[in-house]
Amino acid sequence: MRIALVYDLIYPFSIGGAEYRNFSLAEQLVLMGHEVHLFGVKMWPGSKTKKITERFYIHGVSSYKGKYQFTGKRKPFEPLKYSLALFFELMKHDFDIIDVTAFPYFPAFSCKLCSLLKREPLVVTWHEIWGKYWSGFGMTGFFGKIVERAAAKLSKNNICVSKPVADDLKKIGGRNIATIENWIDTKEIDKAKKTEVEYDLISIGRHMKHKNFDLLLKIVSLLKANNPVIKVLIIGNGPETIKLLKIRRTLDLEKNVDILSFSKDHKQVYSYMKSSKLFVLLSELEGFSIVAFEAMRCGLPVITLTHQRNALASFIDGKNGCVLEKKEIEVAHKIGELLNDKKQLNKMSSYAKKFAGEYGVKKQAKKIEEYYRRIK
Repeated sequence: MRIALVYDLIYPFSIGGAEYRNFSLAEQLVLMGHEVHLFGVKMWPGSKTKKITERFYIHGVSSYKGKYQFTGKRKPFEPLKYSLALFFELMKHDFDIIDVTAFPYFPAFSCKLCSLLKREPLVVTWHEIWGKYWSGFGMTGFFGKIVERAAAKLSKNNICVSKPVADDLKKIGGRNIATIENWIDTKEIDKAKKTEVEYDLISIGRHMKHKNFDLLLKIVSLLKANNPVIKVLIIGNGPETIKLLKIRRTLDLEKNVDILSFSKDHKQVYSYMKSSKLFVLLSELEGFSIVAFEAMRCGLPVITLTHQRNALASFIDGKNGCVLEKKEIEVAHKIGELLNDKKQLNKMSSYAKKFAGEYGVKKQAKKIEEYYRRIK
């Protein structure tokens, strides 16, 4: 099959769950004998089209402000510009399947039009549903909610990366939904070695408001009262980075908290994970969280929040981590308790590693290939 995977951001030029998912899926589909094309914005110098390996190509159909660096926040009209260019680029090709990531929605409409004109099956992949979460964004949220609901009805072929996302998609009109969870590369993770520097906690993600990295810093400040030498690593960047650096300085945590940018060397991230004890993700909006599963495979129990839009919580069962209320003292107490209980920490570590091993890339990618074959 010739398969188009569409998302405006392409790994490794942008680091994120959806980007990584598409790139690793493409690699697996190529190994199965298919030809795969990724379509996104151009974030690399040189030709708009790059050949990654035999039968694997990436296409940059337009550009975002910043050109080669995505800051974590799209400008209002950039996805519209990309979507228009995407339509004309897709019309130049023939595909057996077009699989578009739902967000930022406008590209899905371009793919739908192309699908109708060329009679090519369209799959829409949903990593999260914002739903009522849009209410906190004023007029932008009002229109965002309308567009999201319209996108939910674009295709009769929808893939959701977790059951909570599938349930939310049904509520806004989605139909014919298949739940195929995301995955991790267990072999690459298992090869990684520890770094020389060790950390008590590690947290990874784009520095966005809903990720609550500011809350994590406040929790670390509480933990420092009983453990002055606590060490924490935060990896990521985004619109909130400058704010986080200021909070770190204000709370006198510069010797306790290291903040590093995303690395294109994913193996280095695994090494940092294996040099830590707990993975903390206090996000209020997660459809799956590949990075949390990678952390579990590295032997790290996960600390996350109970929130309607945090699907990660549905995978954390008390044996591989803890789901807590958004209360600084409660979270700090639980983290401190686990860090001081090596026996419990080791038990949870072993279970987390085994649990995450069920979501290997080959197994999950095969499910998607079989899904493509059914609708082709």
